[in-house]
Amino acid sequence: MDREDADQNSADLALIGVARANAPTGPILVSVCITCKAADGATVVGPDMFESVKAAIGTSGYVQVRPVQCLSVCKRPATVAVTSVDGYTFLFGDLQTDSGTAALVSFVKSYQKSDYGLVPWRERADVLRKGMVARVPPMRWSPDDGSAPK
Repeated sequence: MDREDADQNSADLALIGVARANAPTGPILVSVCITCKAADGATVVGPDMFESVKAAIGTSGYVQVRPVQCLSVCKRPATVAVTSVDGYTFLFGDLQTDSGTAALVSFVKSYQKSDYGLVPWRERADVLRKGMVARVPPMRWSPDDGSAPK
């Protein structure tokens, strides 16, 4: 390891410390649309996605998986939202049960330790990058200058 690598590792560790200082403090909600239908319009795919995500994440008190009736992204089923009281809200569509569930589990882990839940692009699975519908800032975000809440 040369000096540049050591300096970079120290900088990376410092960034991790900063990110944890502003990590979401309340429960993380994973809302899964249970009314999503496949492209054929007849097959309901939402309940399978909900059961898969719930089984993969578990019933931890800090992360809650809940069914919701509709996230209004009907052209991109299955749809899932990840949010917290003081963190960003992410809305993903076009998720398949097998690949989407694993990607969401990884995403939620990153969300827990990221600054305001803002998971870096490089930490998001490809299926979530392609399936991104929206990223909404926290409610307490400064309306005046767009900076982080104090």
